[in-house]
Amino acid sequence: MDGLLDLQLNQALSASRSGGATAQTTATTPEAARAAAEDFESVFLAQMMEAMFAQVGEDDPFGGGPGANAFRGLLNEEYAKVMAQSGGLGLSDRLTSEILRYQEAADSQGSTQDGDSQ
Repeated sequence: MDGLLDLQLNQALSASRSGGATAQTTATTPEAARAAAEDFESVFLAQMMEAMFAQVGEDDPFGGGPGANAFRGLLNEEYAKVMAQSGGLGLSDRLTSEILRYQEAADSQGSTQDGDSQ
């Protein structure tokens, strides 16, 4: 799994450097990196919960209907945010360290290139 994560992060970094990405977000502090990692984990958990609850029966004693279907995704997102903030699957811990590691590598690479041009 580490190899896959490294591959995906390298691809994202190379896309952002080549202009392939529409927006580039940098985590300038560990708190910002943690927030970005928790956001990512909450999106992942929401998608996982959406797939998990898709097979749950429609027999709702309180009516259900189109209103319940419309707001089920929002409820899953809120559940996922709470789960991610309270530890979740542990993805945010790993992602925070990876974000900071890649940010440090990009900073050191940028300072090396700045030093070469002087």
